[in-house]
Amino acid sequence: MAELPVQRRLAAIAVADVVSYSRLMGADEFGTLAALKQRRTEILNPTVRDHGGRIVKVMGDGVLVEFASAVNAVTAAIELQNKMAEANEPLPENRRIVLRIGINLGDVIGKGSDIYHDGVNIAARLEALAEPGGVCISSNVRRRAGPGDRAVSRLG
Repeated sequence: MAELPVQRRLAAIAVADVVSYSRLMGADEFGTLAALKQRRTEILNPTVRDHGGRIVKVMGDGVLVEFASAVNAVTAAIELQNKMAEANEPLPENRRIVLRIGINLGDVIGKGSDIYHDGVNIAARLEALAEPGGVCISSNVRRRAGPGDRAVSRLG
């Protein structure tokens, strides 16, 4: 079997994960899966596409997204969180699908359609630090986007 060429590049990586996914699945497995599928189709996919991102892979209740621009990654993440909150408004609190998002700017190694390396690992760690419904960004993202950037300044 021929090895795929490995490509190293700088990328803005976003990792998003559903808060309390196990609880949601335990309460209503089929309803949760249907709601996640609908949110991916109606909110996630168009938001990522509109900001020049690429969904690298979906992993159960999480997603790995690559952007060429840190500003686009942050803007997409904020828009995604706003749209998710809007979609949650009519739902009871225990049925809401809430995300945590972590964003890092770093080297990735592309192999086929997947990406690996510290850039991805750090984004995943930042996701775990994000507040439910929030976005946690690395200092690299903050520096690249600049303190005057409106999207970054909205994060505080």
